[in-house]
Amino acid sequence: MITRQAFRKLLSRDDDLKACEAEYLRRYRRWKCIIVILIVLLGLVTIVSLSMGFAEIPISHIVRILVNEVPILGNLPSGSGLSESERIIITQIRLPRIFAGILVGVSLAASGAVFQGIFRNPMADPYVLGVSSGAALGAALAIVLKVGFTFFGIDTIPIMAFIGAVAATLTVYNIARVGSRTPVVTLLLSGIAVSIFLSAIVSMLQVVAGWELHELVFWLMGGFSYAKWKDVWAILPLVCIGITLVYLFARDLNVMALGEEEAQHLGVDIEKSKKILIVLGSLLTASAVSISGLIGFVGLIVPHLTRILVGPDHRILLPSSLLTGAIFLVSCDALARVVFAPSELPVGIITALSGGPFFIYLLRKKKGSYSL
Repeated sequence: MITRQAFRKLLSRDDDLKACEAEYLRRYRRWKCIIVILIVLLGLVTIVSLSMGFAEIPISHIVRILVNEVPILGNLPSGSGLSESERIIITQIRLPRIFAGILVGVSLAASGAVFQGIFRNPMADPYVLGVSSGAALGAALAIVLKVGFTFFGIDTIPIMAFIGAVAATLTVYNIARVGSRTPVVTLLLSGIAVSIFLSAIVSMLQVVAGWELHELVFWLMGGFSYAKWKDVWAILPLVCIGITLVYLFARDLNVMALGEEEAQHLGVDIEKSKKILIVLGSLLTASAVSISGLIGFVGLIVPHLTRILVGPDHRILLPSSLLTGAIFLVSCDALARVVFAPSELPVGIITALSGGPFFIYLLRKKKGSYSL
């Protein structure tokens, strides 16, 4: 027979469960609202960005051109006033670079959220493992040595940049590995050391570049001036697979935020999850860098701001970061096209100008926690 005291405990536990369920439902509704708002905002930013550039095209024309490109709606009457030059500018020049910006923003934001989750440090970003320096070296070698080949229609520079980024990541990981474990501090220090070494080689190549110096410097600044549909299709499968696999580890990232010992007690294989997530984060970064060049601070700014907006739960932090990263980079690309029109500013400069002060803000805010 149940006692009165035990019955009260059961009622209290039931009330706690109901309160937790109500809180979860409230947060779930709020998260859905945020995701919907971000999707709508991304659509609006995309349309506005399509209208910006040296050739001004009205938004009404852009919408009609996009409708005509949809296979099902392509035969609908579009009205007069649309020129072939406008259609080419939208579909063959601006649209591929915007889609490239979306994929790169998504990749860098996702990898930034992953690395910040692994290192439990909001100042970590996708380039912390030397990925950017490896990609820069691969692209520099392709440009300076005039290496020429294609693979499935993809040009030399993206391929060499991707190979360099993956090779740098594997090098850093093998240097940092201690037996079967990979300490986070050792990994960070190895990444810094390899980045400095590879950056020195890139600087040496700039000295001997000759006539190719302009192309090399412009690539290192980052941008989407030469983005084509083939570049978008080249990295689209890698980005989709990488993001899907990363999201499957959202729970592990949540548990790892409690600390490695606590995560092991909760049944998470820390070393296995860490290895897989590092590979996935580096793959996403390498894919992005291979078509855009070096665009910094996206992986630093976006996950941190999104974490303030939606909280630390990676189940909602990851999709929110993806959308925010796409919005941020498409906006920066649009701004880069009009700031010094008709000249174009590399997107990497825009992100650096916004990311530098933000990094200093984070450093000042967190400096007390990094004191030895």
